[in-house]
Amino acid sequence: MARVCPARRSASQVASGFVLICLIHGLVNYAEVSSRASNVVEIRSRDADRTQQEILAAATAEFAAHGFGGARIEAIAERAGVNKKLIYYYFEGKDELFLAVLEQTYADIRAAERELHLESSAPLQAIESLVAFTWRHYLAHPEFLALLNSENMHRAGHLKRSRRIRQMNSPLIEVLAQVLARGAKSGELRPGIDAMQLYISIAGLAYFYLSNKHTLGAIFGLDLMTPKALAQRLSHMTAVVTSYVRAA
Repeated sequence: MARVCPARRSASQVASGFVLICLIHGLVNYAEVSSRASNVVEIRSRDADRTQQEILAAATAEFAAHGFGGARIEAIAERAGVNKKLIYYYFEGKDELFLAVLEQTYADIRAAERELHLESSAPLQAIESLVAFTWRHYLAHPEFLALLNSENMHRAGHLKRSRRIRQMNSPLIEVLAQVLARGAKSGELRPGIDAMQLYISIAGLAYFYLSNKHTLGAIFGLDLMTPKALAQRLSHMTAVVTSYVRAA
């Protein structure tokens, strides 16, 4: 059968083709097609974000329970209910996944600290709030302490590679420095207090007690985790810190 050369098509053929194209354009709702495509991309993006969060949650539990050395990617995949290959797709490897877990735990505590609004509180009250918050956050998140223990055993090898960790922690020290400066100016707090040293002391008072609760309990023959013991510890920590920062 002979073909009709496009250059030799009749005017009626061209007109018919043009009408057909117009009819197609008229039937297709391009705005709806574009909207559906955008919705598919958005759904896939949300699914990917949710999957990554599920992997991070499973990895947090696995690393906290077994440390970096003892944790297994297979166990994390099983906890998250995903294929192991998906973990490597999102996080490349075990080291990268552990770093992501550490960064997430620090991001969580920094976000919660911002809710204290230390910058708008009276200086001494702000210090007391930070002490209480740190204590209660450590109590509510024992996995955070376990992760820190594991990372310290590896000499902070993962955190040293982080591009985010200093950016996340610097604002807290800056806000605390502002609180101390306000307190010194008003005469409520003594001048010359180093914000970073103060925060390390607050964190250390809570961290050491909870990280060593088993050995300390055995040494002193006490259960250091009873509600009464925990309340006494917070009271002691608050008294120690406020006695240090309060103006004479």
